[in-house]
Amino acid sequence: MLLNGNGSSLLTVTRAELTEDGKHATIFFTVFPDTFEKTALEFAKRKRSEFKEFVKENSQLGRIPLLDFEIDSGEKNRQKIDSLLNQN
Repeated sequence: MLLNGNGSSLLTVTRAELTEDGKHATIFFTVFPDTFEKTALEFAKRKRSEFKEFVKENSQLGRIPLLDFEIDSGEKNRQKIDSLLNQN
């Protein structure tokens, strides 16, 4: 799915978490460059309803959970560690 923004950053979905009851899902993503994280998160949250429609039309889920978006700080930390390890 492509949600069009202003093209100033790249968002990459890294994982999703679904609550045990299936009512809520959190989509985690990274942003490049990371200076646009706040703007990208605000953009993703504004586009929730469009994303939910996409999921509804392209999945076999009976009930679509309430969706939220978060920056994947774990992935960001992993990338930083990789960068530090590869400096040698």
